[in-house]
Amino acid sequence: MAARNNTMSCAICLEPGKLELQSRPLPTEANDGWLLVDIAAVGICGTDYHIFQGKHPFLAYPRVIGHELSGTIAAGPRAGELVVVNPYLSCGTCRACGRGNPNCCSHIEVLGVHRDGGMCARIAVPEQNLYPAAGLTPQQAAMVEFLAIGAHAVARSGIGAGDLVLVTGAGPIGLGTAIFAQLAGADVHIMDLSDIRLALAGEHFGFRELHKPGSHLMTGKIADGFDAVFDATGNSKAIEAGFPLVAHSGSTVLVSVVKDDITFADSEFHKREARIIGSRNALKSDFERVMNAMRGGDIPTDAIASETVMLQNLPGRFPDLVENRDHLVKVLVTP
Repeated sequence: MAARNNTMSCAICLEPGKLELQSRPLPTEANDGWLLVDIAAVGICGTDYHIFQGKHPFLAYPRVIGHELSGTIAAGPRAGELVVVNPYLSCGTCRACGRGNPNCCSHIEVLGVHRDGGMCARIAVPEQNLYPAAGLTPQQAAMVEFLAIGAHAVARSGIGAGDLVLVTGAGPIGLGTAIFAQLAGADVHIMDLSDIRLALAGEHFGFRELHKPGSHLMTGKIADGFDAVFDATGNSKAIEAGFPLVAHSGSTVLVSVVKDDITFADSEFHKREARIIGSRNALKSDFERVMNAMRGGDIPTDAIASETVMLQNLPGRFPDLVENRDHLVKVLVTP
């Protein structure tokens, strides 16, 4: 991502299936209240894969991808400080923002989705979206955002010690959700179609209650269902299949987002006095919760970092990463 002659290389998805490097001017000035950040590391997210595959519901091409960002502040009193970038730019004035929920701002712009992201050398970001990352490496700091999504979902659910939890989908977001559910004291089960992803969850993260869809779950201590079912599949059929697994007074937490309509049996929903909770993005408190857990050694960041790719090699590697994503947890892009 190194800049030369006041230009920089940016990874741009021009259209579905076409990612290339383009040269753009290096930003040298920022608006009032914004700071320039020299990017140190970028995590590749399911969002980036979906953009490449043409599956993202909120995106217009072309787009500089990348929203899982760490970097150092380029100038001013905080120059050289390592920060995590919160990529959710909120308006500050809508009803959600006024209620302290900028993560679901009515006019939200997400870096790498609604506006160009950080797969480049330097980016301008509102200072309020830059969180000090002292005690973390740049690579760890680039993992904070996706883990914060799971931390936020767990906080939204209200689960606690002894609760029975099922996470459907053992990709990065699902693993992050499972990790923070476990840190909350829950008894965590994970379900996925992929034997590879289930093996990763067990061998690298220590989860033992691993299930394939269709396996008979409702026996023994979970005969009455789960106190919370977190969906991280991004699949409408999987979401619908999860509703019967929710215990009376339990919750379905939708961490993933799908384009489809979701249906469920109203009589069963009311009989169980169940809840459906949408969980979108994350709050500053979730980012801080993740960083504190990393500093405390509660997050196996070495297991999360599957591979590191240099920016100049990314266009050639990206189709293979998409094809083999079941084998990967988090790929990081660095200078």
